[in-house]
Amino acid sequence: MRAVIAEDSVLLRIGLVKVLEMAGFEVAAETGDAEALLSAVAAHQPDLALVDVRMPPGFTDEGVRAALMVRQQWPGTAVLLLSQHVEERYAADLLASRTGGIGYLLKHRVADVEEFIDAVKRVAAGGTALDPQVVSQLLLRRGGNDPLERLTPREREVLALMAEGRSNAGIAAHLVISESAVAKHINNILAKLDLPQADGDHRRVLAVLRFLDGAS
Repeated sequence: MRAVIAEDSVLLRIGLVKVLEMAGFEVAAETGDAEALLSAVAAHQPDLALVDVRMPPGFTDEGVRAALMVRQQWPGTAVLLLSQHVEERYAADLLASRTGGIGYLLKHRVADVEEFIDAVKRVAAGGTALDPQVVSQLLLRRGGNDPLERLTPREREVLALMAEGRSNAGIAAHLVISESAVAKHINNILAKLDLPQADGDHRRVLAVLRFLDGAS
């Protein structure tokens, strides 16, 4: 699998190259700004784009805007955003653009190489990976008249872990419950959120999007 990296910090970019190569990726290009990222994606058609949220020249949302363009013009390229701080509106913007192959992590997660590689592979395979701190902030911002109020506290915990991109086995290990209990909770979540009938994976993503709805 091929990847491109857009990160203006040279030291972090070098580290990301090493980590991706450890994960079995071929790094086709590495850039330091959003315009170069778009050129690299057009040239290499990578499986994954690893993108810093804030890049030159303005250091505001250049990376996010470039990531959204990548998703629109090259839908086969998964996108994983990296940010120094929690800015959950960017996660919601990216998730709203497509239901798979997307992620948003804080940069310090790179230090946990095994966990970071797992997130990278999950996003490249069409899944999602949201930073736990982003998920926590989204939960805090939920207001009244929310369909999520139908969920029990345990079901909300399970949905938050789903938003992080964890598998049923990962959720079970985190909550110290059985996988069958996790599956039951997920079925209850899907029913209580009145999601349309579809394949299991699609309904699961819809549940996460419902969780994120209104976060921006």
